[in-house]
Amino acid sequence: MTRLILIRHGETLWNAKKRYCGSINIGLSAKGKKQAGRLRGRLSGMNIHKIYTSDRRRAIQTAKIIFQDAKINKIPDLKEMNFGIFEGLTYREIMKKYPKIYSAWLKRPFCVVIPKSESLISFRKRVTRALKKIIFINKNKTIAVVCHGGPISAFVAAILKTNDFWKYIPHSASIGIVEYKNGSLKIKALNDTTHLNRGARCQKLPLFWAGQEAGKVRML
Repeated sequence: MTRLILIRHGETLWNAKKRYCGSINIGLSAKGKKQAGRLRGRLSGMNIHKIYTSDRRRAIQTAKIIFQDAKINKIPDLKEMNFGIFEGLTYREIMKKYPKIYSAWLKRPFCVVIPKSESLISFRKRVTRALKKIIFINKNKTIAVVCHGGPISAFVAAILKTNDFWKYIPHSASIGIVEYKNGSLKIKALNDTTHLNRGARCQKLPLFWAGQEAGKVRML
């Protein structure tokens, strides 16, 4: 069995303000660095064979805090979607400047293309292609991938054969697991943030999808 550990990067100042980061190369906030430290504790002792990240600074910083001196492989195709004219803007700012295109995109994200952006269909194809390649060249290994909310959601939606892109976007510094066995991909857990709870006693990763607090782990 091949196990893929999907990690969303820690929080940025733009995440906190609900700005679309997209392809813009910003780093972690102080809170995001602390979250990455909690992830390090959660994953300690795991036998992870290989580590991949997107080429965006927030993902690389998160990976370096979690895995410290381990080799990190940067994959540009794992970067977040380019949101075009929406990048750097908050929800309120977009609704004020581009209300029609934003409302249409939120309702039908796979049918509407934001000006100067990549389409969600193209984005899903590049992310899915990159993650499947990682899985196939690391058979019977445990792999960690540090990337973004959009790529994780796009991959999960592709596995489940749904266009419900918004449903599967995980929180910052969350963990998910996808397993590959006998030619099929199965999602074992998504959006686990129990390690971020102050004072919480976190289980080590091999057990983390069993018996967690409701609302912290989305079972699929």
